[in-house]
Amino acid sequence: MQYTKISHMNPAERVEALTASLVSLSSVNGTVGEGTKADFIKEVITSYPYFQENPSHVWEQAIPNDPYNRKNIFAFIKGHGESRNTVIYHAHLDTVGIEDFGPLKDIAFDCEKLAEYFSRYEFDQDVQRDAKSGEWMFGRGSVDMQSGIAVHLANLLHFSENLETLPGNVLFMANSDEESQHSGILASISELNRLKKEKQLHYLAAINTDFITPLYDGDQTRYIYTGAAGKLLPCFYIYGREVHVGDTLAGIDPNLISSEITSRLHNNIHLAEKVEGELVLPPSCLYQRDNKESYNVQTAVSTSLYFNCFIYERTAKEMMDLLIEVTEEACRETEQKLSDYYEEYAKRANLPKKHLSWDIQVYSLEQYLEKLRNRGIDPEQCIEQTFKANEHLELRMRCFQAIEELQKLDPDQGAKVILFYAPPYLPHNYLKEDSARDQLLQHVIKEAADKTAE
Repeated sequence: MQYTKISHMNPAERVEALTASLVSLSSVNGTVGEGTKADFIKEVITSYPYFQENPSHVWEQAIPNDPYNRKNIFAFIKGHGESRNTVIYHAHLDTVGIEDFGPLKDIAFDCEKLAEYFSRYEFDQDVQRDAKSGEWMFGRGSVDMQSGIAVHLANLLHFSENLETLPGNVLFMANSDEESQHSGILASISELNRLKKEKQLHYLAAINTDFITPLYDGDQTRYIYTGAAGKLLPCFYIYGREVHVGDTLAGIDPNLISSEITSRLHNNIHLAEKVEGELVLPPSCLYQRDNKESYNVQTAVSTSLYFNCFIYERTAKEMMDLLIEVTEEACRETEQKLSDYYEEYAKRANLPKKHLSWDIQVYSLEQYLEKLRNRGIDPEQCIEQTFKANEHLELRMRCFQAIEELQKLDPDQGAKVILFYAPPYLPHNYLKEDSARDQLLQHVIKEAADKTAE
């Protein structure tokens, strides 16, 4: 999408044309398409007259050690004055996959063909009506967030052609890998710090143009979110007592413990923070499976479990304390349930009872490491060796493998749950009432929103 093709268009037409071009290029997370999309974005920016006159103001940053050679794209517009104040335009260029398109996968990136298909789609009247209206654009990533990139690119063009209206500076940043490991934004931190130091920049705000959604059917409000939710990935390594199915009532199945934990955490709105005026989502289970790779008649030895948790004002420590409390409740109920089942079995079978322990220990990783050190075990060395030996594993699985190796070193082979955080971790940020700077920004946003609403 070259400058000559969009120079005659009004801003809305530019955004639509750029969105269609961006959607047409697949940039599914974890594919070389992310690099192709980055190259296209850079090509669009370098076609603008301002960047042809200032070629050093647009550049790319390779993501270190990335198997797909992904990159971040930066562009800088210096305003007409000497101000160091800078606003960051921020977007991610990758999308989720297209498996959910089913038989439409071949046209998942074709806005026109999808609109034509859905205009005949009688199974959902709302979708069909939208497609017929001509007011909606379809395609993987059209909302999340190729249209957001297009808005930034259109604004870059506008300010590059109207420098007299720009008293400060604009820094555009498009990142790869938002939908998975966040390696793009993590890599960009060093670049942002370099620019801040070399150009003496003062970052006023970052504008992220990712999607918004209605909060209820018929909701016509357009929302502006002044902050970012934090993200934690609490993980649970659950070790049970393996038995043959012929002796199942004497075992402690880690899957049962896992189920008890999941039933207490997954979508439990009572565990979500209460923040005035905010829509805060509860924990959600993203992974749950035991260690068995094939069929046999033994119960599982261990189970791995992790959740997505959003945080707004809580700290990671506060969240861990809450998770420990919930896990202990789940384990106490599991212990009672297993004990009762075994008592009833022995009674029905008229058998003498075995002396079995139903105790399930719960540790944070910090507590577990300290326990191992007190027994003369070097956990750090074990973790380091495990990570080196399992570089082929997906990162979270590498973490679980390290915990499993620690468990093997533990003389206490009783049932236990070990809680820890695995990547990714994203910090939370919000405008604070006791900050004059934050309240000024809140005021400016409200003024802009009111003007737009009119």
